[in-house]
Amino acid sequence: MTGPPAPIWPRCSFVAQAAGDPLEGSAPPADRWFLIEHPGPWGRDGLTESGLDPDVVAALSEWGTAWNARLVLVRRPERAARSGSTRQWFRVDSRPGHESIRAGQFTADAELPAAAHSPGEIVEGPLNLVCAHGRHDTCCAVRGRPVAAALAATAPGRTWECSHVGGCRFAPALVLLPHGYLLGGVPVPDAVEAVRHYRAGSLDPRWVRGRTSLPPAAQAAQHHARAVTGKTGIDALRMIGVESDGADGWRVELAEPACTVLLRERWIDTGRPLTCAATAPGRMRVFDLVALR
Repeated sequence: MTGPPAPIWPRCSFVAQAAGDPLEGSAPPADRWFLIEHPGPWGRDGLTESGLDPDVVAALSEWGTAWNARLVLVRRPERAARSGSTRQWFRVDSRPGHESIRAGQFTADAELPAAAHSPGEIVEGPLNLVCAHGRHDTCCAVRGRPVAAALAATAPGRTWECSHVGGCRFAPALVLLPHGYLLGGVPVPDAVEAVRHYRAGSLDPRWVRGRTSLPPAAQAAQHHARAVTGKTGIDALRMIGVESDGADGWRVELAEPACTVLLRERWIDTGRPLTCAATAPGRMRVFDLVALR
């Protein structure tokens, strides 16, 4: 005998959007980014299942762990531009006060570990990453590729599709580099406007999941402080400190303007899988605002 059939769940990002899953505090940690141009195909695990040399992957992973860096594959949204033996790499520093993008070219995977340490050439202006990693999660491809195409049309040469960045249920995911702000669930027209705002030095708070170089509690604190103060500058509400305040509490100190934000962290059983690939219900973290002064 067989058991009852497994439930068929709608796509994760549509369910999360309908349920109103909070975006704030959900950006995965990364002080730095290393982008590797790879036209594809990408396996479910982009780094290890896409044909890259295993020794190169091991060396890059070691570097990434040492520097708290996220390694992602990137490709141009325009399919006609996805060929050629010479490819690009980008090394991005997203730490507050250290924001920079450096780039170089490579023709063989074996050159990449050295590129992670080389000075490279300074890239002026921002880059946009849009997760379009369909083999990892269908929502990322279905919702990410239209955003990438629209941004490529309005910001030529500045937009790349990328492999998994985390939080598939918040697709489409848009990363604004070098600062490392991660946006989620942003529709195509709003994504175009969000990139324009970022180039001008501000954020649209509606879509901000957080800055990857900040701990989750600080990301959530900035979200609540933006709502109260109306400050949306990319360098506003700088984190001064974050510390545990009891078993489930956080105290976050921000500056420019000065704010003290008290949060309560809790985990919620959602009763549903949190990604399209998951088969069991998941839990999500929520930061409730206790006080802001």
